[in-house]
Amino acid sequence: MLLSLLFVTLGVTYVLVSHANLSNALAHSEANLKIGERIYDDAVRQQITSLAKSAGVMTSDYAIRTVLGEDKPDTKTLSSALKSFTGRVGAPVIALFDTEGALLANSDSDMANENLGPFRYLIERATKADQLEDSGFSYLNGKLHVLVVVPLYAPYPNISGWFGLAFPIDRAFAQKIKDTTGIEVSFVSVQGAKASATTLSDENFKVISSLVAAQPNAVEHTKIVQLGDDRYVSLFKLQDLLGEDPVTVVLERPLTAELAAAHALERRLLYISLAALLVATLIALGLARSISEPVQQLASHTRVIASGDYTARLDLDRADELGDLAESFNAMSIGLAERDQVRDLLDKNVSPEVAAQLMRDGATLGGEEREVTILFADLRGFTTLSEKLPPPALLALLNRYLDRMSGEIERHGGVIDKFIGDAIMALFGAPVAQNDAADRALAAALAMERALADLNAEFAAEGRPPLAIGVGVNTARVVAGNIGSHRRLNYSVIGDGVNVAARLQSLTRTPEYHTNIITSAATLAAVRGTPVNTRPLGSVTVKGRAGAVEIHAVEK
Repeated sequence: MLLSLLFVTLGVTYVLVSHANLSNALAHSEANLKIGERIYDDAVRQQITSLAKSAGVMTSDYAIRTVLGEDKPDTKTLSSALKSFTGRVGAPVIALFDTEGALLANSDSDMANENLGPFRYLIERATKADQLEDSGFSYLNGKLHVLVVVPLYAPYPNISGWFGLAFPIDRAFAQKIKDTTGIEVSFVSVQGAKASATTLSDENFKVISSLVAAQPNAVEHTKIVQLGDDRYVSLFKLQDLLGEDPVTVVLERPLTAELAAAHALERRLLYISLAALLVATLIALGLARSISEPVQQLASHTRVIASGDYTARLDLDRADELGDLAESFNAMSIGLAERDQVRDLLDKNVSPEVAAQLMRDGATLGGEEREVTILFADLRGFTTLSEKLPPPALLALLNRYLDRMSGEIERHGGVIDKFIGDAIMALFGAPVAQNDAADRALAAALAMERALADLNAEFAAEGRPPLAIGVGVNTARVVAGNIGSHRRLNYSVIGDGVNVAARLQSLTRTPEYHTNIITSAATLAAVRGTPVNTRPLGSVTVKGRAGAVEIHAVEK
């Protein structure tokens, strides 16, 4: 048994260490990918800044200004001047447009005028926004580029045209990022006619392309992708284009390098575990001959406990592990006796908080006066709905509703007092005192309203009718304690404040109130944290109470 326990412990330890190593490697890889993402963004921004500065240099170029000063600027001369700048500014494509976006000259004679539409898009956007420059990503002649447009002042300060510069996002650009970060970079377009760039092999790039094609517009996310013989932690992010579907930028880092040291540690742990198991086996075999009689006593005592006799004690005077085990058996007997007592108490109260109080104070009739916040929730129109549905379907629907509502109440620290058909009565501040009981009750009411909206969306998808809820919340001093008989107890609260909460719930059916949640001024006065959004509804006289109650609608 001990050997089995040791074997399981060592195995679990090995699995946990392996899992921790993998988690650490994934976390480290994701952190590196985030760094690579920032480096990519910085590289693009630097390129845009560089292109904008280059356009400024060309704006003051004497040759260009001279040609533009002519009545009919010579297009070939301008194109030649622009082409001379391509190598100097690092922009293979430079175009010059007039203020209306008409092409005046282009450094790339192979690029047709209609392919320069993204420049015109930027010019129009910059003009409308009254910007001195604009930039973005787009395709030129089927290749991805970063585009920048900058105004041409001739004469200053009047804008007489626009410079458009483009830098290709190609394999060289991707390789530059990889050389800086050690991360594989791919630019993937879901449009087959558009070129993409990558530092991956063709085979691996096909895998990435198929993943992007399956989810072309997925939001930024990270996943593990098997590429060849290695797994890669891959970050997928969208890069918006000018008037086109976005391109997916994929940053990847292999797990092999991250896990190398961890695998070495796992091997050492495996060797140590096997050695420890071998030593433990030899020790266990040496001790086996001296423990048969105590083991028989332990087995006999086990049968006594199994029969339900928790009063018997095992007298085994040994200063070793078996003696400790005998003491553990005796402690177990005491624990089982206490468990039966707990089970008897839990049969009378289902709430864990109530059970804890009963274990502390005992299951006796009586109570104490204390301030609590009471929440009543009831379904509107449930009677009409019950007439339309068969009993099994009605019960299933009601159980789904009660499960969602109870979950929100308990999540905010409330205790379900009772279910009254389709109604719920919950307590905040009893049996366990809470300084912020009113805050919790109002937060629970709003959460129940949101949870019902989600549940109604599910019902709509299933073709079921929606449900409507009314919630009343009131804070008051009440008597809280065990109510009932000596044979059957129920922890609850009684008092005028309980009646008020139930009546407030009924008032939510009043059409002119336009609300699902009504609370009393007493509850709002008891709020300790951030006040909730409310709308005063005036004072009303509720049934069963002589004095008026100031009420408020609770808004989202």
